[in-house]
Amino acid sequence: MEDKATVLVTGGTGFVARQIILQLLQKGYRVRTTVRNPASTAELKDTLIAQGVTAIDYLSFAEAELTKDDNWQQVMEGCKYVLSVASPIFFKKLKNEQEAIRPAVEGILRILKFAKLAGVQRVVMASNFGAVGFTQTDKSRETTETDWTDTAAKGLSVYEKSKTLAERAAWDFIRSEGGNLEFVTINAVAILGPALDAHISGSFHLLKNLLNGSMKAVPEIALNIVDVRDVADLHIRAMLTPEAGGQRFIASANGQISLPEIAALLKKERPYASQLVATRRLPTWILRLVALVNGQAKEALLLIRMNRNVSNQKARSVLGWRPIAPQEETLLASVDSMVKYNLIKVH
Repeated sequence: MEDKATVLVTGGTGFVARQIILQLLQKGYRVRTTVRNPASTAELKDTLIAQGVTAIDYLSFAEAELTKDDNWQQVMEGCKYVLSVASPIFFKKLKNEQEAIRPAVEGILRILKFAKLAGVQRVVMASNFGAVGFTQTDKSRETTETDWTDTAAKGLSVYEKSKTLAERAAWDFIRSEGGNLEFVTINAVAILGPALDAHISGSFHLLKNLLNGSMKAVPEIALNIVDVRDVADLHIRAMLTPEAGGQRFIASANGQISLPEIAALLKKERPYASQLVATRRLPTWILRLVALVNGQAKEALLLIRMNRNVSNQKARSVLGWRPIAPQEETLLASVDSMVKYNLIKVH
């Protein structure tokens, strides 16, 4: 074990980053993490101590933002590995797509540029399944890491488009001017699972909408899900496995599960939290009609057309990874976290 190696984790207060930092500290690594707001450091330390971390002095903080060069050179110094987990944050409605795309592309290029300058050995980027399979509609084959999302497809959200373009820009940088810098991406599907505190991922909003009754009828959309603990484990394996350099890895539990199946699971296993979950299904033909005039419905229609036969074989064979939990267990752990931290009302 390389207990002397220092690992930089960007965006340390995020849902995935917290879990990565926890696992790194448990393995004896020194961790440096970037934060946008210094006031959040005490809260993160308290969260980690509550999880049983004793070597909290192995964790240090630095201020740096993806949108600025300031401080990145100092932040990278002495780091053997960089786990690029932070994503640009938007507090206002976007005027155009470029407001999302430009910061995503420039952010990862900034990380790679300064990592190369600092002599970092490997950067692992938290990309997204949105960059892999959102336009792969051939259901006769598996979706794998060789697939790329077509950013010109109708109904593709700005988020998925920005993730795809950012990852493509990163690989272009590595090919053209990466030098000896090693690069790996983790392309996770919907990230759920037990939260360490009240910070959750964007994927939880789908569950929230089911549980709070916002979804009056449940569309026939299938999902792929992965546990946040598995995503963290994959980042660390991708960081350490020599053969992982220059590779993409899909992070997904086995199989798929549909929204109606999720609704039925919640009603059966967590009845006290799911009284407002709709039982009525939304026929796809209605969604097609609405999609003619509604952008959200158009995005939902793209999700229905997607091939959800997603392979996690590469992560298994190259990284020796095995999912920690089946999808159902991850979903229920997500609901339990939302109840525990008062993120949903229990009726």
